[in-house]
Formats: sequence, structure tokens, C-alpha cells
Amino acid sequence: MIGRFARFLVRAVTFGIVIAAALICFGFGWFVWQLPAEEIALDRNADGIVVLTGGASRVEDAIELLAAGRGKRLLISGVHPATTTAEIARFNPGYARLVACCIDLDYAAVNTVTNAVGTRRWVEERGFRSLIVVTSAYHMPRTLTELHRQMPGIELVAFPVVTDKLRNEPWWSSPPIARLILSEYAKYVVAQVRMRIGPNDMSDNSNGRSDNKS
Repeated sequence: MIGRFARFLVRAVTFGIVIAAALICFGFGWFVWQLPAEEIALDRNADGIVVLTGGASRVEDAIELLAAGRGKRLLISGVHPATTTAEIARFNPGYARLVACCIDLDYAAVNTVTNAVGTRRWVEERGFRSLIVVTSAYHMPRTLTELHRQMPGIELVAFPVVTDKLRNEPWWSSPPIARLILSEYAKYVVAQVRMRIGPNDMSDNSNGRSDNKS
């Protein structure tokens, strides 16, 4: 009797592992499939724009969206403590007036969770109801998950930034890019689990360094 139960238990555990592995592989396939190969053209405007620092051209793209009238103000989230609006204007001389009047800097955010917390506070202070989100394409799914977790009633419009590496070569052909995509998928899965089983983290405290600086 005990031997029969042990065999049943082993089979059940094995079956569970196989199902879990299949779901993970299927999810990773979806994650990679939905990554855009080219930057999209927005078909709507929003009240505000938020850009998460870390990837090449993210901030520049966000400023261009602001200049095009896609949003009223821009929040740059996860800014280095030494960075000022004057420095941002120096790197974007064509938008100096726009930087001075319509861009806010968030120095407190150090990872994607605190990016979302700080963005929520900024959105609430401004009374915004819609938001264009600018970050790297591979980072967008997790970013939207964390933002939805903090602001379930806010309309989020994704503007994924496609890096040259992802545009010019298949992700699987480069070990560093493959590791980046796999790591980001794992973090995305964790974010999804947290959203479903835990309450929103409404504090501004962070327990780690930035994980969106790729």
C-alpha cells in the first residue's frame, strides 16, 4: 500500500513538473513573440508621459514625445542624484525650454517597483488619468505590470524603445542578449505572481538597486 502511494506521488510530482515546465516555455515563447522589432507610432495622446531611465535613447525619445504634444508633462523616473534639468537640457539643446517648464525628475526610484510607486504619486499629484510609458521593449511587460499594480484605474499607453542590438540581430544569436531576455522574463513572471497574491506596495522604500538599467 505504501509502495503504491509512493509511486502515485512520484507520478503526480513528475506530471506537475512537466506541466509547469510546459507553461514556462509557452510563456517565454509569448514573451519573446510580443517584443516589437521596430518602434511603434502612437495613435493617441495622454495626460502625462513617464520614462524609466537605463536604456539607450529612452529619455531622448520621451522628450520628443513631449515636444510633439503627446503629453502635458514628462516624468523621468530613476534619475541619478547628480543629474539636473540643466544637464538634461545640455544634452538636448533643441528642447531646453521644454526641459525647464515641463519635465520632472524622480531621484528616489531605484528599481521597477519604486519606479511604479513614484509614478503613482506623480500621477495623483497632477490629477492625470492616462499615461504614456517609455522604456525598453524587453522591459515593457514588467513595467506595465508594476504600473497596473499601483494604478489600476489609469490608462497606460506603451511606447517600447527597441535597442539597436534587438533590431539588428536575433536575440538568441548573442549570449548577453539571450541572458538579458531570460532574466527579464523571470522577473516578469515574479511580478505577475506578486500582483496576484500580494497587496500593492504603497511605500516609497526600496530594498534593492535598480533592475531597469539595461
